[in-house]
Formats: sequence, structure tokens, C-alpha cells
Amino acid sequence: MSLDLEKLNIQGVKINYYHICKRKLWLFTKGITMEQNSDRVMSGKIIHENSYKRKKYKELLIDNLLRLDIMDSEYVREVKISSKMKKADEMQLYYYLYYLNKLGINKKGMINYVKEKKQEEIELTSEKEKEIEKTIEGIIEISKMKKPPTLKKLSYCTKCAYYEFCFVKEEE
Repeated sequence: MSLDLEKLNIQGVKINYYHICKRKLWLFTKGITMEQNSDRVMSGKIIHENSYKRKKYKELLIDNLLRLDIMDSEYVREVKISSKMKKADEMQLYYYLYYLNKLGINKKGMINYVKEKKQEEIELTSEKEKEIEKTIEGIIEISKMKKPPTLKKLSYCTKCAYYEFCFVKEEE
């Protein structure tokens, strides 16, 4: 698959949201962001800012599109609070590795789960590249939709920054 990733404007957060909730992704692609109102998101930002202070390359912006948490000689590191959204976290990091690979930069990935004090190493494979490309196609399709995907009540909805948006009841 030949994609102009920069032209498509697909940030890592879109990859993450695609694997968490298609409705949340659709809202985000339409510029509806609720994260700034979430105590949970703010808590994550504080933990993120205070973690790995000695790392030299933190918050690297690539092509004004990807914001890498940490990059060192061997790894691209993604800092997450917990592993509750493991698949989404992994796919976001695989996307970073995929994108960097297209730029000629080959790295391994490391997810640092701060609260759990554990790390998970990942490496980009041809199977994961295909999965990323399929995810990108899915994101493009969702972003073209005129209406959001139907609401699905998931076990983690109540902790989502978009919860009130999705579950508000209108008065009659």
C-alpha cells in the first residue's frame, strides 16, 4: 500500500481511538474534543510530564504530525498509565514505528506502563504493517461518515472523556 501519511493527517491518537471506540474517533476527526475537560486525561498528562525526566529526547514532533513521547538510540517509547487499553496502545506505537520506517528510521518500540512499573517491547513485522494499513483505511472511512457510528456501551465508557456527549439524555 502506498500512502502519503503526512497528507492523510493521521496522528497516533487516531490510531489509538480506532481501537478503543469508533464513535470517539469520529467525534475527534470532526474536531469535537472533550479531553480538556477530563480529570482522568489531566492526571495522565501530569504523570506523563513527570516520568522519565532524565531522557534527552522527550516529546519529539515528527513532520508536525506525530508526537513521540521518548526516542533514544534503540527505542521509540510510549508512556501510558496502565495496560488496560493494551491493544490500542500497541497499535499506536506500531503506527509510530511504521511511519518512522517509511522515513528510513528503524527502531523497536517500548511501552512504559508507569503505574504498573512494567515495560513491553514490540517490533514492527510485515503482519503488523498490514494491520496498520488496514487501520488507516478504517480511519479514512470513519472520517468520511456523515453521522457518527452507532453508540455501543462498552465497559470503559463511564471513564471516557466523551461519556457525557454520548450518553446525555435530552429533556422532552
